[in-house]
Amino acid sequence: MKPVRITLTVNGIKRELDVMPNESLLHVLRDRLHIISVKGNCFRGECGICTVLMNGRPVKSCQVLAPEADGSEIVTLEGLVKNGEPSLVQKAFLEEFGYQCGFCTSAFVLLGEWIINNIPNPTEEQIKEVLNAVVCRCTGYQQIIKAIMKAAQWKREGKS
Repeated sequence: MKPVRITLTVNGIKRELDVMPNESLLHVLRDRLHIISVKGNCFRGECGICTVLMNGRPVKSCQVLAPEADGSEIVTLEGLVKNGEPSLVQKAFLEEFGYQCGFCTSAFVLLGEWIINNIPNPTEEQIKEVLNAVVCRCTGYQQIIKAIMKAAQWKREGKS
């Protein structure tokens, strides 16, 4: 197999890389670009821990081949901080204790960002449906749901 040149915009920075055709986006982000918030766990798309936003949509990065992501905009947890300020979801997670061990927190925060940007007034059921994409063994999900609901409320109120 020969490497393929791809271009990604990762957290606002354009990157050109030579990747193998069978290389996952997870591998590129974590092992080559050293973005440590992107975690690998099952490597089969079952746990959702490797979730990132690709062109504004949540994807399991272990299931995306790097060449398939060519030309895409990728956002990880690090990309949510703007001018040194955490996003509304990040702030709400801190305020509502929406984390446990932290292993899956990045995926949940990114899903929360997708929710507040796509469902202006999400119900608890809508949040649960989206969060179903990530498996966490530490939490009962209640603080995560509260955090996302709070962030959505803050966004509706124009808080930054």
